[in-house]
Amino acid sequence: MKLNSTTLKKAESFLEDAGYVVRYEKGNFHSGYCILEDRNVVVINKYYETDAKVNTILEIISNLKIDLGKLNQKSKDFYAKIAQLKLEDL
Repeated sequence: MKLNSTTLKKAESFLEDAGYVVRYEKGNFHSGYCILEDRNVVVINKYYETDAKVNTILEIISNLKIDLGKLNQKSKDFYAKIAQLKLEDL
């Protein structure tokens, strides 16, 4: 998977379909992001490069409990692609 702006848009769209709001803010995040689970908001360091933003969102997705029933088909396909990447990395 290429870590470019197209993939970033797909990852952002996936999180939005899953019910999360993605925001880019400046801040002193220890991990580069913050998840406000009560509000379903994901805050990512806005100074990250595109590839780092994509990696961060992929990491966030792997840590969230996603209800696949809420997702449209494009998001389900994207999730399957992410799951395949994890298997290949092991």
